[in-house]
Amino acid sequence: MLIDELTQPQYCESLTEYRRLPTRVVDIGGVPLGGQHPIRVQSMTTTDTMDTAATVDQSIRIIEAGADYVRITAPSQNEARNLEPIKNELRKRGYTTPLVADIHFTPNAAEIAARIVEKVRVNPGNYADRKKFDVREYTDSEYEAELDRIRERFSPLVEICKTHGTAMRIGTNHGSLSDRIMNRYGDTPLGMVESALEFTRICRDLDYHHIVFSMKASNPQVMIQAYRLLVNRMQNEQMDYPLHLGVTEAGDGEDGRIKSAVGIGTLLEDGLGDTIRVSLTEEPEAEVPVCIRLLDRYMHREDHAPIQPLDTSPVDPFVHSRRASRLVDRVGGDAVPVVVAAFDASGGPRALSPLGYDYDPGLDKWNIGDMAVDYVFLGDDDIDFSLPGTLGRILNAPTWSRLTDRTNAYPMQSLETFLQDGPAVDGVHFIEADAAAIDHSTVKSLSQDPEAVLVLVTHNTHAMPQLRRAFAALTQAEAEIPVIVRRTYASGDEDQLMLDAATDIGGLLTDGLGDGIWIESPSASSDLINRTAFGVLQATRTRISKTEYISCPSCGRTLFGLVETTAMIRERTSHLKGVKIGIMGCIVNGPGEMADADYGYVGSGPGQITLYRGQEIVKRGIPTDDALEELIELIRSDGNWQAEPVDQ
Repeated sequence: MLIDELTQPQYCESLTEYRRLPTRVVDIGGVPLGGQHPIRVQSMTTTDTMDTAATVDQSIRIIEAGADYVRITAPSQNEARNLEPIKNELRKRGYTTPLVADIHFTPNAAEIAARIVEKVRVNPGNYADRKKFDVREYTDSEYEAELDRIRERFSPLVEICKTHGTAMRIGTNHGSLSDRIMNRYGDTPLGMVESALEFTRICRDLDYHHIVFSMKASNPQVMIQAYRLLVNRMQNEQMDYPLHLGVTEAGDGEDGRIKSAVGIGTLLEDGLGDTIRVSLTEEPEAEVPVCIRLLDRYMHREDHAPIQPLDTSPVDPFVHSRRASRLVDRVGGDAVPVVVAAFDASGGPRALSPLGYDYDPGLDKWNIGDMAVDYVFLGDDDIDFSLPGTLGRILNAPTWSRLTDRTNAYPMQSLETFLQDGPAVDGVHFIEADAAAIDHSTVKSLSQDPEAVLVLVTHNTHAMPQLRRAFAALTQAEAEIPVIVRRTYASGDEDQLMLDAATDIGGLLTDGLGDGIWIESPSASSDLINRTAFGVLQATRTRISKTEYISCPSCGRTLFGLVETTAMIRERTSHLKGVKIGIMGCIVNGPGEMADADYGYVGSGPGQITLYRGQEIVKRGIPTDDALEELIELIRSDGNWQAEPVDQ
């Protein structure tokens, strides 16, 4: 879709005012979802579903952490039947939280589970469809015949759900699309959406509307585009089903939290989402507090300061394209987004270590890491020691004007001073402006300055839309001034800082808006701030500085310890900048779910691992004890191995 066609929001209620998308209410075991009900939180057990006691105990931990729903895998009829004693024991202990059965490949298990639990989740890509990675063309008649086959296989579940008042999540996953969908639509957000809608049209024909949608991907950009496109298509077909948001296989630790916040937070900013799950390779109860922190941002969000209305999106919301900007110094153009960090020079050269620059006094030499910032902001102080030539320093304009050595030094002035007095220098300079002040007249002045870099800030609690509004003004005026987004956070809490920054800035970057990132927090360490900045760039795929792990959160299907295995693989491979490794506990979350991965480490049987290059099997049945070394040898044979770093 061309941007010229976007005359009004196509996927949300408003691009500038926080309003939740109206959706129908779906009752799930007495805990209603959608409408104006609270956005619900959920997680999924990782125990063997046949182990009733362990599953009950873990479900209780999830519930007591604050989850509204608990999902349990049911890979076969036996597990589906065992949902009944699990449910009975939970009810006996006084826990009434609705249960959700997770189904892949086995319609007969779904039909059993739908009579027991309050909701079933099916994946159209592997419920009644085929996934053999076949490449073929379908004629229209062949395609319709496939849809008839799906209708025949899927309809019994729909009728059971109608009879028992069971809700259903139609959950499409990027990479596990059927061959039929792949060959007609490709491995695309459109394919994800159409896969779900084909099943939904069957439900509607059978007058069943107890439906929830999800569009999950491990790549937040794909995930965001798929949900937006789904809402657009729902509006076209007069549908209003609620949305379950999640970034699948987000990984663990900081990476998992940041990647999840980029995907989920971007959609929450636009009022999309009725329930969320953060898929971390950790204990499931650890997911719930992260969800709650994400949602707490939207308590009373309706009271935010007004933002000038925006009827036209500054980007095509369904296709990624970076905003055009000129290159100024190293900011903008085709350059990767820069990172700016505040710096207290009183700590000497060693204080730059958390920012990616390690100084060796014996050799009088700087070692520059992959997560080295591009500029430091010094305010009214300068540095009294030599810096590496790759590091620029930014100072307040009056202080900069008094410098005797201006090598790699640049002034920053306020927008008000710039408009009144003009540029601080006839050369590269930075102009800081509140996003709310970016209008037609200011854009005109900024556009006429070929060596200016704009630093956008906002104090609006609805930060991302306020910043996006400023980008819209620049885009409409075809102003090519590069832009760095600066956000300051009061909290130094590690999780909260990561979630806030990933939502506020990550959402812009996934839409191609922004040429740099500048995060500040007076109570957070420089190391945390720097890791967060580079983590946001990594999650948005705009600047790769480390290995990426596409790691599933584990469930009862998992064939090895995911938390321990992920940590083990990370320890040996974390230096492989730009390499993407999928770590999957079973074949359900195997080649399809690691669609973005360069290499895959997949459980294929008890004590056995299958290795993939992309989506192609390289070797099957590797004993678990040998699998890591085999993975390293595979990476090495492809020429993608780098020497492991030696601790100094």
